[in-house]
Amino acid sequence: MTVLNIVLIVGLVGYVVVRRMIGEPLNARDVYVPPLILIGLGVHALSGVALTPVDVFWLVASGLVALGFGGVRASTTGLFERDGVLWQRYTWRTLVVWVVSAAASVGVGVLATRYGLHEQARPMSLSIGVGLAGEALVTAVRARVIGVPYAN
Repeated sequence: MTVLNIVLIVGLVGYVVVRRMIGEPLNARDVYVPPLILIGLGVHALSGVALTPVDVFWLVASGLVALGFGGVRASTTGLFERDGVLWQRYTWRTLVVWVVSAAASVGVGVLATRYGLHEQARPMSLSIGVGLAGEALVTAVRARVIGVPYAN
């Protein structure tokens, strides 16, 4: 992973977390674009890797863990109506889930590497992007239940 990729990933995740801790009108672009960018970076990083069946197994396993934690994280956020549009605010529980999910991701990565995953077959951007996608999916369902439109 290049320094530029690391800077992009840390910057994008930091931007998303800080804005959501403050609370903000929730628009579809902010929910769906960051996971797509990170997943795209992860897939691009894998494009030059000759994946083995073991690599694919661990990619799927770590993806499921990330997706699940993303969904749990979304269930801890505050979604509410303000000025006729949907707003979101991360809570302290959301930050706890972020920390636990990061630890779980590191744990799965250590296990995977110990049991045959090639290090270059596990891009960090893919894992974070899949986690944000899980968060986006649960947020979309919760938003539909609330029935308030996304902000523009």
